[in-house]
This record gives sequence, structure tokens and C-alpha cells, in this order.
Amino acid sequence: MMNKRPVINNVVNEKMTEMEIFQNKTLRPVIKMQHDLLISAFKNYLQKRKVVFLELTDQKKKSKIANIFKTDNNYKNINLGFIIGHFSEDEFNFYTKNSSEINRRILQIISQRVKDSLLEMA
Repeated sequence: MMNKRPVINNVVNEKMTEMEIFQNKTLRPVIKMQHDLLISAFKNYLQKRKVVFLELTDQKKKSKIANIFKTDNNYKNINLGFIIGHFSEDEFNFYTKNSSEINRRILQIISQRVKDSLLEMA
């Protein structure tokens, strides 16, 4: 599974913390690999909840996305599953020791990707 991950070059240096290295060597490539699924899942979320997203201003779109990622625990957990399911056993062991911080980072990166992708489409 790891051989399907995109390689993101020049993202790790010796001054980084272990958490930053994990974010750049594991989280970012997995999230990038899952990009299309993450965007489809968000569009499906909007459709199921009958959110008229395209008619919102860009600022309201950003606010709506941020609010969903802040308040909808079920949706957040689905997104976390999309990413955590691609961890190796070693990565998962690191994750279990740092799950709160890693979850925060995963959701922050995904939220930003969704904002960037959906604002480009409008």
C-alpha cells in the first residue's frame, strides 16, 4: 500500500520534530493520495444535507467548511478513517501514542484541501 503513496520531496529536514516528520512523510502523502475521495465525500456530505454551497460567497464557503470540520464528529471520524486506514503498523503505533495531535493535524490539512479545491471550482 505504501508504494502507491505519492512522494513529496524536500519536506523533511534535521530541524523538524518527530511530529513534523510524521506529518510530512506520512500524513501529507496519504492525504494527497486520498484527495479525490476526500473531495467526493465532502460533496456528498453537502448534497445529503441539502446545502446550497455554490450560491454562497467564497467567505461563507470557507466558514461553512470550517464549521463542518469543527462540529460534525461523525463526518470528522469518516475523514480520519480514510487516512488512518492507510498507515503501516509502525505508523499506527506512533499514531496511537499521539492520536489527539495527529487527528488535529489530519483534519486541519483536509479542511484546507477542501477549501482550496472547492473554491477553485466555483
